[in-house]
This record gives sequence, structure tokens and C-alpha cells, in this order.
Amino acid sequence: MHQLKVKNLVQILLDNNLDVEEDFKLETNYKLLDEKAQDLMGDLFTKAGGSGNYVMLERLKFDFRIDRFLFLYDDAVHFNRYRLNTLKSSLYEVFTYSWVDSYKRLCRTFEKECLKSGLNERIWNGPTIAKQCFGRSEESGDLSGNGSSGWKLNAYNDAQYDLLGRLHGYKMIRIPMYENIMTGGSLKRIDQLLINPKEENQKAIVSWLQRKLV
Repeated sequence: MHQLKVKNLVQILLDNNLDVEEDFKLETNYKLLDEKAQDLMGDLFTKAGGSGNYVMLERLKFDFRIDRFLFLYDDAVHFNRYRLNTLKSSLYEVFTYSWVDSYKRLCRTFEKECLKSGLNERIWNGPTIAKQCFGRSEESGDLSGNGSSGWKLNAYNDAQYDLLGRLHGYKMIRIPMYENIMTGGSLKRIDQLLINPKEENQKAIVSWLQRKLV
């Protein structure tokens, strides 16, 4: 469903003559990680619940790129207490991200939705590296104790994207599935609009996204 929504959004933008590069990939340039950046990475790792030396992504994959703006569409599994912890790290004081305050609110508000979609083993436990970095998960759905190592890894990786994208000279734009757009005289959630976008809503979607390109 995630890919369908992104594909529909990209097609709308292309139909309206925006220069969009879908599935943009960025190789990590380790030379950009000076002492300050390494401190920020370590802080993110700790805030996510990691122990030991932090690990780092070698390649970033974004949903699409427009000029120097990188876009990621975030569905329900991105909004929980662990992501909230990373959003409270020093990274978001050093760099400015226009969506941080709204993401903090969404993490507080929609964790129950995350629980509905993030309980399968692939998400809850994550890959092997999740256990290595964040410890063994509790039973699926139990957020007491050590909670979910898979969720922690996702939160840490999200924060890595925010930092590494900025270090490479791009502006990070995150699109939460819960964001509302005014169209047809009422507010509608972007995730619903993108499942089967109607022609009458496309102009509003394009205008909404263009306002982010500042």
C-alpha cells in the first residue's frame, strides 16, 4: 500500500510538470561525518535505546527527489515512543526541520495505530542487527521492559535519514500519512486521497506539496 500511494503521488506531480526523480538513492559519504556529526549520530543511537557503538546506513533510499528536496512518506509504523525519543535528540536543535513539532505530536497521538500495524515479527523484532543493537524484544505488543527492538531500529534509521540527508546538502521533507489537506471544502487525510486519487483533488495535492518546497 505504501508503494501504491507514493506511485500515485509521483504520477500526480509528473502530470503537473514537476521534475520528480522517483526512488532516489544516496550513497553515504563518510567524509562528511566530522566529530560533531559523529556526536549527533551517537546521541541518536542512545536516544533510540541502543548500546555499544552505533552503526550507520551505507545507502539511503528516498521515495522521490525534487531538486534539493528529498521526500519520504511515513506510514503508521513510524509513529511511536521510540521515534519520539529520537526527535528529542540534539540533532533537531542543531538543524531545523519544519515538521518536527507535528511529528512529536503524531508520535504521542498515534502509537495505538502503530501497534495495529507493527506487530508482525518482521517489524516488531526487525532484522538480526536490531537485536544486536537494541536487545531482545518483549513479546509482540508488550511495550514494557525492552519493548520492540525492531521499532527502535526503525526510529534510529529514520533519524539517520534526517541527519545524513542534511549532511549531504539536501532538505528533508517527511510526509506523515495523517497529514490533512483542504480540498472540496473539507479536510481529507493524504493517505486516503492517494489510495485512489480523484482528478478534482489533484490540484489541491500539487499545491500542498509545492508549499513544502521552500
